[in-house]
Amino acid sequence: MERIEIQILQSLLKGEISVYQLIDEQDASLPEFFDLFEKLQTKGLLKVVGGKVALTEKGRVVAKNFLKPDAICKACDGTGYKIAPFFREVFNKYSEICKNRPPAVEKFDQGFISEEGVIRRIEFIHERGDIYGSIFVVGDDDLFSLAVSLTGLPKKVVVVDIDERLVNFINSTANEYGLRVEAHVYDVQKAFPEDFRKKFDVFVTDPVETIPGIKLFLSRGVSTLRGIGSSAYFGLTTLEASRNKWFEIERMILEMGFVITDIKRRFNVYPASEKSYSQFEEKLPIFKKLGVKTDYDWYTSSLFRIEAVKDPRPLVEGEMIIDEQVYKDYESLATPY
Repeated sequence: MERIEIQILQSLLKGEISVYQLIDEQDASLPEFFDLFEKLQTKGLLKVVGGKVALTEKGRVVAKNFLKPDAICKACDGTGYKIAPFFREVFNKYSEICKNRPPAVEKFDQGFISEEGVIRRIEFIHERGDIYGSIFVVGDDDLFSLAVSLTGLPKKVVVVDIDERLVNFINSTANEYGLRVEAHVYDVQKAFPEDFRKKFDVFVTDPVETIPGIKLFLSRGVSTLRGIGSSAYFGLTTLEASRNKWFEIERMILEMGFVITDIKRRFNVYPASEKSYSQFEEKLPIFKKLGVKTDYDWYTSSLFRIEAVKDPRPLVEGEMIIDEQVYKDYESLATPY
């Protein structure tokens, strides 16, 4: 029996659960998951009714060889990070700001991580000693730039994003709160502005997960870093990035002169909130496949930290127009079509 099949059966030892929860509790890509999911149903091991999944009698006989997973820390949602008192104050201000955030739009494949998740990411960056320098953000659906600036710790924060609404919101909020943040409209497919090259200590991004797209996002961020010792943080799922895709991405990281120092599994949660992807959920291929609305925050990603051990070398220089290939490939079942 394959490892992912074991993960699925183990999860169902807890009893009937949402299919979306089941997706979150295994780590195959979505196409791989659905192949195995259908295989287990064909074998008569699973039953699915109204988006809920349970073991059949036959499935329980097979699953009795496994142990129900029950080790994830409930206090920190399995991240290893609680929100400390200093960052709790930041969280409170940031949450107020987020009430007025622009809603996500499907055109740019937008969706943002939970507000608690943004603060935990900042705590991790602080722990690693990277928060005090200058930070560059490539795409900021999460409004990370505002949250990290509310700490008062970075020297400066600069954002580029293709969405003029977000850029305007970040700049107006920064002005209102007196934050050291500036945002600029920029499409990663266009030639990178010379003004931002080699001037930052850290970059942060949550890239799209096609190979051309992530190459662009990481290259633009890498272009901003000063040199050896600079670092970067980005999210990557297993849902829309298979092991083969991870292999290609990790090879890119090495080619650009970086090592991976940390991978925090399921660190980032993307809630299906009113202003997030729930607005266009019915346009997601996964919805069309399952036919049921989200009832569980199933879309999670791992947080990577990488550090330059050689002079950072972007793999893309100048303009690279790839249009739809930036956002969509065979594995993009959680991306609106």
